[in-house]
Amino acid sequence: MRKNFGAKPLTYPQPVLIIATYDENGAPDAMNAAWGGISESNEISICLGSNHKTTENLLKTKAFTVSMGDADHVTECDYVGIVSGKKATDKLAKAGFTVTKSELVNAPIINELAVCLECKLISYDEESCRLVGEIVNVSVEESAMTEGKVDVAKVRPISFDPFNNAYHVLGEKVGDAWKSGKSLM
Repeated sequence: MRKNFGAKPLTYPQPVLIIATYDENGAPDAMNAAWGGISESNEISICLGSNHKTTENLLKTKAFTVSMGDADHVTECDYVGIVSGKKATDKLAKAGFTVTKSELVNAPIINELAVCLECKLISYDEESCRLVGEIVNVSVEESAMTEGKVDVAKVRPISFDPFNNAYHVLGEKVGDAWKSGKSLM
């Protein structure tokens, strides 16, 4: 028997995306968002409310970065999601995050998070809260790689569990894309 939960945004996995921007004074800011994903080969779409400092910033700068939250920084990633950049101007520093300015877009890269999408603003719809960004570059810390390939066991990305308000680490390999299903052909 199945249990109905109604029309709610309950799916697995929901990535923990840390959106980073610069404000009008060049100060870095970041927030945690779970409602997002790849929408084209060089495009990401994220649901961000217009009331966030991060949203205000990216509308001014036309740029942002998206880093993957990871198990080693779950506390820090959660913190930047529960504290408003409008109230805490030093929340990245308080979280222990440091930044480097992207060479390709006017946005900060969070040094402690291994995987980062560097993006230019394509559009933002305040009514639907849909942010669309062009992925200009994906940068990965070399320490999260093995033999030149990104190693998910080293990245240790986390996912948000909306059913239980929890974070879970991803990483166990269970098959090979575009190969495992061939056994049924």
